[in-house]
Amino acid sequence: MSFSSTWQNLLDNLDELPSEATLITPLSRKAFGVTDIQEHRVLIQYRDDDDTIPLQKDQFETLYRRIQDAHGGFDLDRLPPDAEPYATVLSLHPRFEVDDREGTLTESETLTGSPLVEARGDVDDTSEERQEPDLDLYADTLLVIDALERHDVATLEDVETPGLVNLYTLLSDVQRNANDLRQDVRSVLLDRLHHDQ
Repeated sequence: MSFSSTWQNLLDNLDELPSEATLITPLSRKAFGVTDIQEHRVLIQYRDDDDTIPLQKDQFETLYRRIQDAHGGFDLDRLPPDAEPYATVLSLHPRFEVDDREGTLTESETLTGSPLVEARGDVDDTSEERQEPDLDLYADTLLVIDALERHDVATLEDVETPGLVNLYTLLSDVQRNANDLRQDVRSVLLDRLHHDQ
């Protein structure tokens, strides 16, 4: 399959992605969303940042060529800094798959689904739709849950160093953001107690 047809298929799949879909980078597990799809680039935004980041078509083509040259899968550790979103977005193409356990991005003849997408499915109109809170704590907690499901924390000695660093960072973020929220809740409670007296 040529890259031009791969690119067009990828754009078609991105176009069908729900607007609230959360994508996850494969190594650092950072959450981001697609904000715009253009002919020669895809615009994304990290959940904890206001800046829009363009992912250029020619960089996708470079990654595509590297995957084809790497027999047995392209090693995600070889991605340049800040290039992880390219792997995630490319994995939305039905013929590309990220293997979290092996740390690879591969092209397959069979259609696959991306494990790096957390998109809410259709919700029954008769039931009340739950809204994701716009809190850093919520996004960080989801990432911690994902990390705990992928690593056996009962035996931390067996977890690879990058996995431990990732888990440590996520837990620190959760602790900091939980403490910030706790302080906000405390402030409101104290104000209410003061007014009730």
